Amino acid sequence: MENDQGALVDLYVPRKCAATGRLITSKDHASVQIMIADVDAEGKALGTSTTFALCGQVRAMGESDDSINRLATRSGLLRNVWSYAK
Repeated sequence: MENDQGALVDLYVPRKCAATGRLITSKDHASVQIMIADVDAEGKALGTSTTFALCGQVRAMGESDDSINRLATRSGLLRNVWSYAK
């Protein structure tokens, strides 16, 4: 919700799992949010980042590493790491 000045005033902003699309509830204490810094050709951080949120269910199944590889490949952060055929 926004106030008259356009600032967010909600105490809790829900997130969605990047791997499954499920809503991450406030009681999901196993969920994580990973921010990967964008870097230039010399390896220096640019100040921007790409964020992936994973729900506790994905982590409990042991699929978080594969999900991060898949999401990073789709975002153009990785190449030749994940393919659907594997």
